[in-house]
Amino acid sequence: MRPRVVILGAGFAGVAAARALKRSDVDVVLIDRRNHHIFQPLLYQVATAVLAPSEIAAPIRQLEARQANLNVMLADVVDVDTTHRTVDALFPGIGIRKVRFDLLVVATGTRPSYFGHDEFAAFAPGIKNLTDAEAIRTKILSAFEMAEATDDKNERARQMNFVLVGAGPTGVELAASIAQMVRVTLRRNFRKIDPATSTITLIEGGDRVLPSFAPSLSKKVARHLAKLGVKVVTGVKVDRVDAQGVIAGGERIPSATVLWTAGMAASPIIQLLGAKTDRAGRALVEPFLNLPGQPNLFVVGDAASIQQDGRPVPGVAQAAIQQGRYVGRVISDQIKGREPKRAFRYRDKGNMAVVGKNFAILEAGHLKTAGFLTWFIWAFVHLLALPQLQNRWRVQSQWLWSYLTGQRSSRLISEPPRPTNAAVTTKQTTAP
Repeated sequence: MRPRVVILGAGFAGVAAARALKRSDVDVVLIDRRNHHIFQPLLYQVATAVLAPSEIAAPIRQLEARQANLNVMLADVVDVDTTHRTVDALFPGIGIRKVRFDLLVVATGTRPSYFGHDEFAAFAPGIKNLTDAEAIRTKILSAFEMAEATDDKNERARQMNFVLVGAGPTGVELAASIAQMVRVTLRRNFRKIDPATSTITLIEGGDRVLPSFAPSLSKKVARHLAKLGVKVVTGVKVDRVDAQGVIAGGERIPSATVLWTAGMAASPIIQLLGAKTDRAGRALVEPFLNLPGQPNLFVVGDAASIQQDGRPVPGVAQAAIQQGRYVGRVISDQIKGREPKRAFRYRDKGNMAVVGKNFAILEAGHLKTAGFLTWFIWAFVHLLALPQLQNRWRVQSQWLWSYLTGQRSSRLISEPPRPTNAAVTTKQTTAP
Protein backbone atom coordinates (compact mmCIF):
# COMPACT_ATOMS: atom_id res chain seq x y z
CA MET A 1 0.00 0.00 0.00
CA ARG A 2 1.32 3.41 -0.96
CA PRO A 3 2.11 5.96 1.77
CA ARG A 4 -0.73 8.37 2.46
CA VAL A 5 0.00 12.09 2.79
CA VAL A 6 -2.78 14.07 4.47
CA ILE A 7 -2.76 17.84 3.98
CA LEU A 8 -4.89 20.00 6.28
CA GLY A 9 -5.91 23.26 4.64
CA ALA A 10 -6.31 24.27 0.99
CA GLY A 11 -4.77 27.71 1.17
CA PHE A 12 -1.66 28.75 -0.74
CA ALA A 13 0.65 26.39 1.18
CA GLY A 14 -1.67 23.38 1.17
CA VAL A 15 -2.46 23.55 -2.54
CA ALA A 16 1.22 24.08 -3.38
CA ALA A 17 2.18 21.00 -1.34
CA ALA A 18 -0.50 18.89 -3.02
CA ARG A 19 0.60 19.93 -6.49
CA ALA A 20 4.26 19.29 -5.65
CA LEU A 21 3.33 15.65 -4.91
CA LYS A 22 1.62 15.12 -8.26
CA ARG A 23 4.27 12.74 -9.61
CA SER A 24 5.19 11.12 -6.30
CA ASP A 25 4.34 7.52 -5.48
CA VAL A 26 1.92 8.51 -2.70
CA ASP A 27 -1.80 8.98 -2.11
CA VAL A 28 -2.60 12.59 -1.24
CA VAL A 29 -5.66 13.57 0.81
CA LEU A 30 -6.47 17.31 0.93
CA ILE A 31 -8.94 18.27 3.69
CA ASP A 32 -10.58 21.68 4.04
CA ARG A 33 -13.79 22.95 5.64
CA ARG A 34 -14.50 24.96 2.48
CA ASN A 35 -14.84 23.71 -1.08
CA HIS A 36 -12.86 26.61 -2.55
CA HIS A 37 -9.41 28.12 -2.56
CA ILE A 38 -9.36 31.88 -1.96
CA PHE A 39 -6.95 34.40 -3.41
CA GLN A 40 -6.68 36.24 -0.10
CA PRO A 41 -4.74 39.34 -1.29
CA LEU A 42 -7.93 40.54 -3.00
CA LEU A 43 -10.39 39.76 -0.20
CA TYR A 44 -10.54 43.45 0.69
CA GLN A 45 -11.94 44.16 -2.80
CA VAL A 46 -14.81 41.75 -2.15
CA ALA A 47 -15.39 43.52 1.17
CA THR A 48 -15.61 46.88 -0.62
CA ALA A 49 -17.78 45.69 -3.54
CA VAL A 50 -15.12 45.95 -6.25
CA LEU A 51 -15.19 42.21 -6.98
CA ALA A 52 -17.67 39.38 -6.49
CA PRO A 53 -16.65 36.41 -4.30
CA SER A 54 -16.52 33.99 -7.22
CA GLU A 55 -13.96 36.17 -9.00
CA ILE A 56 -11.23 35.49 -6.44
CA ALA A 57 -12.06 31.86 -5.62
CA ALA A 58 -11.70 28.51 -7.34
CA PRO A 59 -13.22 25.12 -6.43
CA ILE A 60 -10.69 22.80 -4.77
CA ARG A 61 -12.26 19.67 -6.19
CA GLN A 62 -11.18 20.57 -9.71
CA LEU A 63 -7.65 19.63 -8.61
CA GLU A 64 -8.73 15.97 -8.64
CA ALA A 65 -9.31 16.13 -12.39
CA ARG A 66 -5.71 17.20 -12.91
CA GLN A 67 -4.01 15.01 -10.31
CA ALA A 68 -4.70 11.26 -10.25
CA ASN A 69 -3.19 10.64 -6.82
CA LEU A 70 -5.23 13.37 -5.07
CA ASN A 71 -8.45 12.97 -3.08
CA VAL A 72 -10.27 16.07 -1.80
CA MET A 73 -12.41 15.91 1.36
CA LEU A 74 -14.85 18.59 2.52
CA ALA A 75 -14.61 18.33 6.30
CA ASP A 76 -13.62 20.19 9.45
CA VAL A 77 -10.66 18.73 11.36
CA VAL A 78 -11.50 18.48 15.06
CA ASP A 79 -8.64 16.36 16.39
CA VAL A 80 -5.22 15.00 15.47
CA ASP A 81 -3.71 11.85 17.00
CA THR A 82 0.01 11.96 16.25
CA THR A 83 0.64 8.67 18.08
CA HIS A 84 -1.78 6.57 16.05
CA ARG A 85 -1.42 8.82 13.00
CA THR A 86 -5.08 9.62 12.49
CA VAL A 87 -7.10 12.78 11.94
CA ASP A 88 -10.69 13.17 13.17
CA ALA A 89 -12.61 14.89 10.40
CA LEU A 90 -16.18 16.11 10.82
CA PHE A 91 -18.07 15.63 7.55
CA PRO A 92 -21.26 17.75 7.10
CA GLY A 93 -24.36 15.61 7.55
CA ILE A 94 -22.33 12.46 8.19
CA GLY A 95 -20.33 12.91 11.36
CA ILE A 96 -16.77 12.26 12.46
CA ARG A 97 -14.55 9.86 10.58
CA LYS A 98 -10.94 8.94 11.22
CA VAL A 99 -8.55 9.58 8.35
CA ARG A 100 -5.28 7.66 8.52
CA PHE A 101 -1.99 9.25 7.50
CA ASP A 102 1.64 8.27 7.13
CA LEU A 103 2.79 11.85 6.70
CA LEU A 104 0.88 14.94 7.77
CA VAL A 105 1.17 18.48 6.39
CA VAL A 106 -0.60 21.15 8.45
CA ALA A 107 -1.39 24.25 6.42
CA THR A 108 -4.34 25.61 8.36
CA GLY A 109 -3.31 29.26 8.23
CA THR A 110 -4.35 31.90 10.72
CA ARG A 111 -7.39 33.61 12.21
CA PRO A 112 -7.85 37.19 13.51
CA SER A 113 -6.15 37.85 16.84
CA TYR A 114 -7.75 40.25 19.29
CA PHE A 115 -4.78 40.10 21.66
CA GLY A 116 -6.69 38.59 24.55
CA HIS A 117 -9.89 40.57 23.95
CA ASP A 118 -11.98 38.06 22.03
CA GLU A 119 -15.10 39.95 23.09
CA PHE A 120 -14.16 42.57 20.47
CA ALA A 121 -14.93 40.07 17.69
CA ALA A 122 -18.69 40.56 18.04
CA PHE A 123 -18.33 44.25 17.11
CA ALA A 124 -15.16 44.33 14.97
CA PRO A 125 -15.06 41.54 12.38
CA GLY A 126 -11.78 40.48 10.81
CA ILE A 127 -11.31 39.45 7.20
CA LYS A 128 -9.93 35.99 6.47
CA ASN A 129 -12.46 34.32 4.16
CA LEU A 130 -15.30 35.05 1.75
CA THR A 131 -17.92 34.92 4.48
CA ASP A 132 -16.02 37.63 6.39
CA ALA A 133 -15.66 39.74 3.25
CA GLU A 134 -19.36 39.52 2.39
CA ALA A 135 -20.33 40.35 5.97
CA ILE A 136 -18.08 43.43 5.92
CA ARG A 137 -19.49 44.50 2.56
CA THR A 138 -23.01 44.25 3.99
CA LYS A 139 -21.93 46.18 7.09
CA ILE A 140 -20.39 49.01 5.07
CA LEU A 141 -23.25 49.40 2.60
CA SER A 142 -25.90 49.06 5.31
CA ALA A 143 -24.30 51.92 7.22
CA PHE A 144 -25.14 54.33 4.41
CA GLU A 145 -28.70 53.02 4.19
CA MET A 146 -29.12 53.57 7.93
CA ALA A 147 -27.61 57.05 7.67
CA GLU A 148 -30.05 57.90 4.88
CA ALA A 149 -33.01 56.61 6.86
CA THR A 150 -32.36 58.23 10.25
CA ASP A 151 -33.29 61.78 11.24
CA ASP A 152 -30.92 61.77 14.23
CA LYS A 153 -27.82 63.80 13.31
CA ASN A 154 -25.63 62.07 15.88
CA GLU A 155 -26.68 58.62 14.71
CA ARG A 156 -26.16 59.64 11.10
CA ALA A 157 -22.62 60.74 11.93
CA ARG A 158 -21.97 57.45 13.76
CA GLN A 159 -23.18 55.43 10.79
CA MET A 160 -20.88 57.36 8.46
CA ASN A 161 -17.82 56.99 10.68
CA PHE A 162 -15.65 53.98 9.76
CA VAL A 163 -12.86 52.80 12.06
CA LEU A 164 -10.19 50.30 11.08
CA VAL A 165 -7.88 48.88 13.75
CA GLY A 166 -4.45 47.94 12.42
CA ALA A 167 -2.46 49.67 9.67
CA GLY A 168 -0.77 46.69 8.07
CA PRO A 169 -1.31 45.96 4.35
CA THR A 170 -4.91 44.78 4.84
CA GLY A 171 -5.88 47.81 6.92
CA VAL A 172 -4.26 50.27 4.53
CA GLU A 173 -5.76 48.67 1.42
CA LEU A 174 -9.22 48.41 2.98
CA ALA A 175 -9.17 52.01 4.22
CA ALA A 176 -8.09 53.34 0.81
CA SER A 177 -10.76 51.31 -0.97
CA ILE A 178 -13.51 52.59 1.34
CA ALA A 179 -12.25 56.15 0.75
CA GLN A 180 -12.49 55.66 -3.00
CA MET A 181 -16.00 54.25 -2.60
CA VAL A 182 -17.38 57.16 -0.59
CA ARG A 183 -15.81 59.83 -2.79
CA VAL A 184 -16.54 58.35 -6.22
CA THR A 185 -18.74 55.24 -6.32
CA LEU A 186 -21.52 56.44 -4.02
CA ARG A 187 -21.52 60.02 -5.26
CA ARG A 188 -25.07 61.29 -5.90
CA ASN A 189 -26.56 57.92 -4.88
CA PHE A 190 -28.42 59.36 -1.87
CA ARG A 191 -30.83 62.27 -1.33
CA LYS A 192 -30.31 63.08 2.35
CA ILE A 193 -26.63 62.29 2.87
CA ASP A 194 -23.34 62.94 1.11
CA PRO A 195 -21.15 59.81 1.43
CA ALA A 196 -18.07 61.94 0.70
CA THR A 197 -18.45 63.50 4.16
CA SER A 198 -17.83 60.12 5.81
CA THR A 199 -14.95 59.83 8.26
CA ILE A 200 -12.46 56.98 7.86
CA THR A 201 -10.08 56.49 10.78
CA LEU A 202 -7.14 54.08 10.63
CA ILE A 203 -5.70 53.27 14.07
CA GLU A 204 -2.21 51.78 14.50
CA GLY A 205 -0.59 50.89 17.79
CA GLY A 206 2.90 51.34 16.35
CA ASP A 207 4.55 54.56 15.31
CA ARG A 208 3.79 54.30 11.57
CA VAL A 209 1.59 52.61 8.98
CA LEU A 210 2.89 49.51 7.20
CA PRO A 211 5.59 48.73 9.78
CA SER A 212 6.84 45.78 7.70
CA PHE A 213 7.91 48.18 4.92
CA ALA A 214 10.75 50.70 4.87
CA PRO A 215 10.04 53.96 6.77
CA SER A 216 10.37 56.00 3.56
CA LEU A 217 7.55 54.01 1.94
CA SER A 218 5.43 54.23 5.09
CA LYS A 219 5.66 58.03 4.96
CA LYS A 220 4.57 58.11 1.31
CA VAL A 221 1.61 55.85 2.09
CA ALA A 222 0.58 58.01 5.06
CA ARG A 223 0.64 61.13 2.87
CA HIS A 224 -1.40 59.41 0.16
CA LEU A 225 -3.96 58.18 2.68
CA ALA A 226 -4.34 61.74 3.91
CA LYS A 227 -5.03 62.87 0.33
CA LEU A 228 -7.76 60.22 0.11
CA GLY A 229 -9.36 61.57 3.27
CA VAL A 230 -8.24 58.81 5.64
CA LYS A 231 -7.36 59.97 9.14
CA VAL A 232 -4.32 58.01 10.37
CA VAL A 233 -3.83 57.72 14.14
CA THR A 234 -0.55 56.07 15.24
CA GLY A 235 0.89 55.17 18.63
CA VAL A 236 -2.56 54.50 20.07
CA LYS A 237 -3.90 51.26 21.54
CA VAL A 238 -7.55 50.24 21.37
CA ASP A 239 -8.96 49.85 24.88
CA ARG A 240 -12.48 48.78 24.04
CA VAL A 241 -14.76 47.94 21.13
CA ASP A 242 -18.53 47.83 21.61
CA ALA A 243 -21.79 48.41 19.76
CA GLN A 244 -21.29 52.18 19.89
CA GLY A 245 -17.76 52.27 18.50
CA VAL A 246 -14.21 52.32 19.84
CA ILE A 247 -12.35 53.67 22.84
CA ALA A 248 -8.74 54.29 21.81
CA GLY A 249 -6.18 56.10 23.94
CA GLY A 250 -8.98 56.95 26.36
CA GLU A 251 -11.03 58.71 23.67
CA ARG A 252 -14.42 57.48 22.45
CA ILE A 253 -14.85 57.29 18.66
CA PRO A 254 -18.52 56.70 17.80
CA SER A 255 -18.84 54.27 14.89
CA ALA A 256 -21.31 51.71 13.56
CA THR A 257 -18.61 50.01 11.47
CA VAL A 258 -15.42 48.91 13.19
CA LEU A 259 -13.16 46.54 11.23
CA TRP A 260 -10.30 44.55 12.77
CA THR A 261 -7.12 44.32 10.70
CA ALA A 262 -4.63 44.39 13.56
CA GLY A 263 -3.19 40.91 13.95
CA MET A 264 -3.37 37.21 13.30
CA ALA A 265 -3.05 34.06 15.41
CA ALA A 266 -2.44 30.52 14.22
CA SER A 267 -5.28 28.05 13.78
CA PRO A 268 -6.16 26.09 16.96
CA ILE A 269 -5.21 22.90 15.08
CA ILE A 270 -1.58 23.67 15.99
CA GLN A 271 -2.38 23.12 19.67
CA LEU A 272 -3.52 19.58 18.87
CA LEU A 273 -0.04 18.68 17.64
CA GLY A 274 1.59 19.30 21.00
CA ALA A 275 4.17 21.50 19.31
CA LYS A 276 6.07 24.41 20.80
CA THR A 277 4.70 27.70 19.53
CA ASP A 278 5.55 31.38 19.34
CA ARG A 279 3.45 34.18 20.83
CA ALA A 280 1.03 34.06 17.88
CA GLY A 281 0.48 30.33 18.36
CA ARG A 282 2.47 29.32 15.27
CA ALA A 283 4.41 26.07 15.43
CA LEU A 284 8.18 26.34 15.81
CA VAL A 285 9.51 24.13 13.04
CA GLU A 286 12.87 22.68 12.08
CA PRO A 287 14.85 23.89 9.03
CA PHE A 288 13.11 21.18 6.96
CA LEU A 289 9.70 22.52 8.15
CA ASN A 290 8.96 19.44 10.25
CA LEU A 291 8.18 19.46 13.95
CA PRO A 292 11.20 18.77 16.19
CA GLY A 293 11.81 15.03 16.46
CA GLN A 294 8.89 14.19 14.13
CA PRO A 295 10.09 13.84 10.53
CA ASN A 296 6.62 12.81 9.34
CA LEU A 297 4.80 15.92 10.67
CA PHE A 298 5.18 19.19 8.75
CA VAL A 299 3.73 22.66 9.35
CA VAL A 300 3.79 25.22 6.54
CA GLY A 301 2.48 28.64 5.63
CA ASP A 302 1.08 31.08 8.18
CA ALA A 303 0.78 28.28 10.76
CA ALA A 304 4.58 27.86 10.88
CA SER A 305 7.19 30.01 12.61
CA ILE A 306 10.67 29.88 11.10
CA GLN A 307 13.65 32.20 11.37
CA GLN A 308 15.94 33.11 8.49
CA ASP A 309 19.00 35.31 8.89
CA GLY A 310 17.76 36.29 12.34
CA ARG A 311 14.37 37.44 11.08
CA PRO A 312 11.05 35.59 10.84
CA VAL A 313 9.89 34.47 7.42
CA PRO A 314 6.92 36.76 6.65
CA GLY A 315 3.38 35.44 6.57
CA VAL A 316 2.73 36.29 2.92
CA ALA A 317 1.40 34.29 0.00
CA GLN A 318 4.73 33.81 -1.76
CA ALA A 319 6.33 32.42 1.43
CA ALA A 320 3.44 29.97 1.90
CA ILE A 321 3.69 28.77 -1.70
CA GLN A 322 7.43 28.26 -1.43
CA GLN A 323 7.05 26.31 1.81
CA GLY A 324 4.33 24.10 0.34
CA ARG A 325 6.42 23.27 -2.71
CA TYR A 326 9.48 22.62 -0.55
CA VAL A 327 7.65 20.17 1.74
CA GLY A 328 6.30 18.36 -1.31
CA ARG A 329 9.85 17.82 -2.52
CA VAL A 330 11.05 16.75 0.95
CA ILE A 331 8.28 14.14 1.17
CA SER A 332 9.08 12.87 -2.32
CA ASP A 333 12.72 12.44 -1.27
CA GLN A 334 11.67 10.63 1.92
CA ILE A 335 9.53 8.18 -0.05
CA LYS A 336 12.53 7.44 -2.27
CA GLY A 337 14.77 6.94 0.76
CA ARG A 338 16.77 10.12 0.16
CA GLU A 339 17.71 12.79 2.67
CA PRO A 340 16.70 16.38 1.89
CA LYS A 341 19.53 18.18 0.12
CA ARG A 342 19.15 21.55 1.81
CA ALA A 343 17.08 23.30 4.44
CA PHE A 344 14.21 25.57 3.44
CA ARG A 345 15.23 29.05 2.41
CA TYR A 346 12.74 31.74 1.58
CA ARG A 347 13.44 33.71 -1.61
CA ASP A 348 12.00 37.17 -1.11
CA LYS A 349 10.62 38.44 -4.42
CA GLY A 350 9.48 41.68 -2.86
CA ASN A 351 6.43 42.98 -1.01
CA MET A 352 3.70 45.18 -2.42
CA ALA A 353 0.70 47.09 -1.14
CA VAL A 354 -1.87 49.08 -3.07
CA VAL A 355 -3.33 52.33 -1.72
CA GLY A 356 -6.38 53.16 -3.79
CA LYS A 357 -6.37 54.08 -7.47
CA ASN A 358 -3.07 54.69 -9.27
CA PHE A 359 -0.86 54.30 -6.21
CA ALA A 360 1.05 51.28 -4.87
CA ILE A 361 4.38 50.60 -3.20
CA LEU A 362 7.00 47.94 -3.83
CA GLU A 363 9.96 46.89 -1.72
CA ALA A 364 12.35 44.28 -3.11
CA GLY A 365 15.80 44.30 -1.55
CA HIS A 366 17.28 47.74 -2.08
CA LEU A 367 14.54 48.65 -4.59
CA LYS A 368 11.82 50.85 -3.12
CA THR A 369 9.29 52.40 -5.46
CA ALA A 370 5.86 54.05 -5.20
CA GLY A 371 3.36 55.57 -7.57
CA PHE A 372 1.41 54.83 -10.74
CA LEU A 373 3.94 52.53 -12.43
CA THR A 374 4.18 50.46 -9.26
CA TRP A 375 0.38 50.32 -9.15
CA PHE A 376 0.34 49.00 -12.73
CA ILE A 377 2.93 46.33 -11.80
CA TRP A 378 0.82 45.40 -8.76
CA ALA A 379 -2.26 44.92 -10.95
CA PHE A 380 -0.35 42.82 -13.50
CA VAL A 381 1.25 40.58 -10.86
CA HIS A 382 -2.04 39.96 -9.06
CA LEU A 383 -3.87 39.15 -12.27
CA LEU A 384 -1.29 36.51 -13.15
CA ALA A 385 -1.44 35.04 -9.64
CA LEU A 386 -5.20 34.39 -9.69
CA PRO A 387 -6.04 30.66 -9.57
CA GLN A 388 -7.87 30.24 -12.90
CA LEU A 389 -7.94 31.81 -16.35
CA GLN A 390 -11.61 32.70 -15.93
CA ASN A 391 -10.77 34.51 -12.68
CA ARG A 392 -8.20 36.59 -14.55
CA TRP A 393 -10.63 37.55 -17.31
CA ARG A 394 -13.39 38.48 -14.87
CA VAL A 395 -11.17 40.47 -12.54
CA GLN A 396 -9.53 42.26 -15.46
CA SER A 397 -12.95 43.25 -16.81
CA GLN A 398 -14.21 44.44 -13.44
CA TRP A 399 -11.05 46.43 -12.77
CA LEU A 400 -11.24 48.12 -16.16
CA TRP A 401 -14.93 49.00 -15.66
CA SER A 402 -14.28 50.33 -12.17
CA TYR A 403 -11.22 52.28 -13.30
CA LEU A 404 -13.09 54.02 -16.14
CA THR A 405 -16.42 54.65 -14.41
CA GLY A 406 -15.64 54.58 -10.69
CA GLN A 407 -18.53 52.15 -10.24
CA ARG A 408 -18.49 48.82 -8.42
CA SER A 409 -20.65 45.96 -9.64
CA SER A 410 -20.99 43.96 -6.42
CA ARG A 411 -22.81 46.42 -4.17
CA LEU A 412 -25.02 43.75 -2.64
CA ILE A 413 -26.40 43.76 0.89
CA SER A 414 -26.93 40.15 1.95
CA GLU A 415 -30.41 39.43 3.29
CA PRO A 416 -30.72 37.69 6.66
CA PRO A 417 -32.39 34.26 6.51
CA ARG A 418 -36.17 34.48 6.84
CA PRO A 419 -38.15 32.17 9.14
CA THR A 420 -39.86 29.40 7.18
CA ASN A 421 -42.24 27.76 9.64
CA ALA A 422 -43.25 30.63 11.92
CA ALA A 423 -45.89 33.06 10.79
CA VAL A 424 -44.50 36.47 9.95
CA THR A 425 -46.57 39.51 10.79
CA THR A 426 -45.72 42.78 9.09
CA LYS A 427 -46.88 46.20 10.08
CA GLN A 428 -47.56 48.55 7.22
CA THR A 429 -46.12 52.02 7.45
CA THR A 430 -46.40 55.03 5.23
CA ALA A 431 -43.08 56.21 3.82
CA PRO A 432 -42.43 59.94 4.08
